Amino acid sequence: MSELTELTAVQLVDGYRKGEFSPVDATRATLDRAGRIQPAVNAFVRLDTDEALAQAGESAERWQRGEPAGLLDGVPVTVKDVLLLRGAPTLRGSKNTDPQGSWDEDAPSVARLREHGAVFLGKTTTPEFGWKGVTDSPLSGVTRNPYDVSRTAGGSSGGSAAAVALGAGPLSLGTDGGGSVRIPAAFCGIFSLKPTYGRVPLYPASAFGTLAHVGPLTRDAADAALMMDVISGPDARDWSALGPVHGSFVDALEGGVRGLRVAYSPSLGGQVAVRPAVAAAVRRAVERLAGLGAHVTETDPDFTDPVDAFHTLWFSGAARVTQRFGPHQRELLDPGLREIRDLGARYNALEYLAAVDARMELGRRMGLFHESYDILVTPTLPLTAFEAGVEVPAHSGHRRWTGWTPFTYPFNLTQQPAATVPVGVDGDGLPVGLQIVAARHRDDLVLRTAHALYTAGAAGVPAPSSPSAGPAGS
Repeated sequence: MSELTELTAVQLVDGYRKGEFSPVDATRATLDRAGRIQPAVNAFVRLDTDEALAQAGESAERWQRGEPAGLLDGVPVTVKDVLLLRGAPTLRGSKNTDPQGSWDEDAPSVARLREHGAVFLGKTTTPEFGWKGVTDSPLSGVTRNPYDVSRTAGGSSGGSAAAVALGAGPLSLGTDGGGSVRIPAAFCGIFSLKPTYGRVPLYPASAFGTLAHVGPLTRDAADAALMMDVISGPDARDWSALGPVHGSFVDALEGGVRGLRVAYSPSLGGQVAVRPAVAAAVRRAVERLAGLGAHVTETDPDFTDPVDAFHTLWFSGAARVTQRFGPHQRELLDPGLREIRDLGARYNALEYLAAVDARMELGRRMGLFHESYDILVTPTLPLTAFEAGVEVPAHSGHRRWTGWTPFTYPFNLTQQPAATVPVGVDGDGLPVGLQIVAARHRDDLVLRTAHALYTAGAAGVPAPSSPSAGPAGS
């Protein structure tokens, strides 16, 4: 039944409904796939085989009775190991997290998936406290790219992206504070959505504050829409969660792009040096949008790189999450995390509030921009996956991961919905991502635009071949 690992969540649910196969079949195939890929890519910190099969068996009984629990009953799902999953330790990639404890609570998004009958396979890798755009940590080692295990899977939801790309579950929950679902999805050739802030509730609150969003990593936009119909909506534990969704994200997919006003910014006004293969793949996809009836204008949003404000907020969050650590615990930290937490601890309140002011000004500018344009399209990243185990590419001149992610973190500052869609590969066969951004609360437009690209055959890349066991985890 290995072909079951190639199906989307939509296709799995349809197969369960028709009785073509059962959740147990799909879960066994997916667990087998996860075990096979783990030595090569190191996507998981935990696989719960017995629990997953038990959940799948319960789901199979519900389907046999014609009484599925919800929209995702029996669909295998993985969860990034910064989100609470009842019964499993949430270690957050850190040696400083004690695995002993009751672990008796689900994060809001996990709870909604559980209510809808999803089958939880396990927890996926993350850098320590999700602090950077690649996935390696002192606790779990290096997570590698499904297309080339010498390259990074990206981060911080790198394990989730690698798992989905390789068929170890069609759905995964990740978090995104500066690009952390979009970066690995782009590097691994899958879809991901960073929803409008608060659209998917988060608890416990992130130390990185209102930069941190929860979102799906999936095979395509249709699966993400289905997942969003489950995980969106309020939760009393998140004071900043938005109210109930009006309508269905799945229903909103079918509107197409005809008449949409699309702004295409290939380099944010020349601020970003984009590799030619990336630029060419993104431009071809934009031309397809125009061919589908969108009104495309090559133009740039009105802002300069907000990296200094982002660093102030991000480094302060790193200081906060490690605030109570003593000297021995700090020595156990990822050296890069230790460095930025030391920087963050030096900011004063006025510097922090100045960064908040810069953030609000950026939000104002983007609000005005979207009065003229429904959608902004950019490359997701200016490059494809580079060597694994490092924060920045060799000889790039960058000091921090933000140096090579200039298209992603601005839209965490503004809290806008943003997705990445795979639109081709470079000369090395590595995936290229296109980013779609909309005004706050217009997640439906992002999903609709992405779905139009998939429907037109302009999105998606060849699946990676099964990676051979290599130095994963080292």
